[in-house]
Amino acid sequence: MTRVVVAGSFNVDHVWRCESLPHPGETLAGAYGSGPGGKGFNQAVAAVRAGAATTFLCALGDDAGAQLARALANADGIDLRDQRSTHPTGTAGIYVDAQGRNSIVIGAGANGDLDAGFIAAQVDVFTGARVVLVQRESPTDAVAMALRLGREAGATTVLNPAPANADVDGTLLALTDIATPNETEFVALAGKHVGERIDPESVVRMDDDALHAVCRRLLPHGTVVITLGAAGAFVSHGDAMRGDRAACYRVAAERADVVDTTGAGDAFSGALAASIAQRDAAFAEHVAFAGLFAARSTERRGAAEAMPRLRPA
Repeated sequence: MTRVVVAGSFNVDHVWRCESLPHPGETLAGAYGSGPGGKGFNQAVAAVRAGAATTFLCALGDDAGAQLARALANADGIDLRDQRSTHPTGTAGIYVDAQGRNSIVIGAGANGDLDAGFIAAQVDVFTGARVVLVQRESPTDAVAMALRLGREAGATTVLNPAPANADVDGTLLALTDIATPNETEFVALAGKHVGERIDPESVVRMDDDALHAVCRRLLPHGTVVITLGAAGAFVSHGDAMRGDRAACYRVAAERADVVDTTGAGDAFSGALAASIAQRDAAFAEHVAFAGLFAARSTERRGAAEAMPRLRPA
């Protein structure tokens, strides 16, 4: 039985590794490679490698990228269900510097064709699912349908509001039980929905009570987990404490020998979903496991390929 349903994107990643990230007008020498990615697929791979039976709903073209997606999903035991598109399978251009930092350009391709009707036709996989996880590299109607079907099935709904420049409207927030933004994504949400102008670099330094107050205005009834990279994560609960004693707190980051941070946020969200789906525990334990999983993912190159095989204790 499916425990985690992920609806989202698959991309073929084209990766250039160089000493520094390129500036406008600059030409750099670097090493090239390619592999699977897309926030949806990354998170599905993270969920299944963290031990949860996982279904991935996506849109693919009729090309080598689609064949790659199906082959890799099959190898990891992911139940992949794809909507066929006349557009090419999605792509991403990724630059990674010597410190493991990255810049990414996305070509949506088939991902832009994922629609609510296709999601609704997969209603069977939502029955019995414990967690439904979505991102913002897919059309809003499809994302909203996945969250709505999750709610109707009694699953915990998780929204990873990434990338930061993607639109997240009130409808999606109303269907969300847990949101997992990074600092930049959190600031974008706060600016749009709360009217708070916050510098992304100041989020990690904000007083816990002040940060909690913004989270409560953003998602009044749900839980917000702000991922803070090397500073760990900040958790803010609404109506449900999810087994925790404190309404807000921080979880320290795990130490890592960082090689490549590409996909670390996806590793966190996918592992968080898998942990929630598999065991009853205080939410802080789920967050700690997700942080450990994300840290291990940064110690290998790539996105989906870098996801570790690590299960909750």
